[in-house]
Amino acid sequence: MSSAQVDHAAAPPAAGVPTPSAFGEKSGGRAVKDVTARVVMWLAFGIAVVPLVWILGSTLVKGGHMLVDSVWWTNSQSGITSRRVGGGAVHAIQGTLIQAAVTAAMSVPVGVLTAVYLVEYGRGRLARTVSFMVDILTGIPSIVAGLFIYALWVTTLGFQRVAFAVTLALAMLMIPTIVRSTEEMLKLVPNELREASYALGVPKWKTIMKIVVPTAFSGIVTGVLLGLARVMGETAPLIILGPYTKVIATDLFDGLMATLPTMINQDRTEALQPALDRVWGASLTLILLVFMLNLLGRFVGRFSKVKG
Repeated sequence: MSSAQVDHAAAPPAAGVPTPSAFGEKSGGRAVKDVTARVVMWLAFGIAVVPLVWILGSTLVKGGHMLVDSVWWTNSQSGITSRRVGGGAVHAIQGTLIQAAVTAAMSVPVGVLTAVYLVEYGRGRLARTVSFMVDILTGIPSIVAGLFIYALWVTTLGFQRVAFAVTLALAMLMIPTIVRSTEEMLKLVPNELREASYALGVPKWKTIMKIVVPTAFSGIVTGVLLGLARVMGETAPLIILGPYTKVIATDLFDGLMATLPTMINQDRTEALQPALDRVWGASLTLILLVFMLNLLGRFVGRFSKVKG
């Protein structure tokens, strides 16, 4: 090592220039703020987790014995009174899944196409109006959606209360969720992909169909599943438009159709233990269905091309 290098290494740092070790030091005030923030964060986490664990634990303890019985998954409540023990929930599970599937079939195309319009084409007054209406739909209570469909379907058009009317109300609640989630995923697609496609002479509509939407597909599916999980637990539109029935029904346009929320609402008014057991069993079944949809959404989201 030369003498110049030795002198340079031995020279003290200039005044006002922090040494490398100074960056790792914490002042007293910063340390107190850091500890306070950690305590507040964990305290808020604990406050949020306690009611969740309490609800899940209570539902599992009081309704778990209903789900381990095979009759719960194979029989309906036909002929079962509030005083009688037994019966299953297959009619309510089946009705919930059918209505959820039909609601998704109506909501997904409308929601995805609306989001594509807002992100890729939306300019001017029409786009602002559409975005404003989506914001309004996002904030309306579920009972308002049910009353609107009732006024249109039953009062104005003169039709009967059927399961299809329920799906219309649920679609009003699901569409804005899909629009906003899809809109955010489309915005995450890098503009460089679009520009490269345009540079090759690919039309805009084909760029959207072949590049933009496939890139954000996993995130779109995640938003759809989360929106579906939300509407499966709605109760107000079902009470207004599709009252409970104890028999198995699969026709959306003829008669009533049972669902898990209406089954819970029907039996909750009974003070007898057999009815209360069915309430807890139906509640746990609904929680499991929503939980599986959320897990599926998380699983699909892990393979999102946008995230990668």
